[in-house]
Amino acid sequence: MRPDWDEYFLQIARQVASRATCPRASVGAVIVLNRRILTTGYNGAPAGTQHCSDVGCLMVNDHCLRTTHAEANAIVQGALHGIALQGSALYTTHQPCIGCTKLLISAGIVRVFYERPYTDTLAAMLLAEAGIASTRLVAPDAGEMLSIEVGP
Repeated sequence: MRPDWDEYFLQIARQVASRATCPRASVGAVIVLNRRILTTGYNGAPAGTQHCSDVGCLMVNDHCLRTTHAEANAIVQGALHGIALQGSALYTTHQPCIGCTKLLISAGIVRVFYERPYTDTLAAMLLAEAGIASTRLVAPDAGEMLSIEVGP
């Protein structure tokens, strides 16, 4: 069965997540404009530094500080390669945290699609304040995607 566009990009985000190097979570992100992939990112250590999977996580207050989040890495890929992200949409396996939310807003992302919720009410509030639509994509047992609007 042919997936719709939302399921297609979410499937790609899941595949991107398979490259993650922090064992705490495998997160993938895909930034899309006009149904074309601009950049991808997964959570892992900054380029040239050791990965959590090799040397362990650097934990502070129950957060790994060694890893860069998938959404931030997708934005960085745009910056490194001169790809404008203004007006694009993000598909990610996990709802963005507050730090990534601020980056997404500043990068000009206008829509966020995610699969797994992450309890960060401040991030959700900031997305709404910025007028960025946020949608949770849920696959029911039948396999067809459902969208749950959670933002403007």
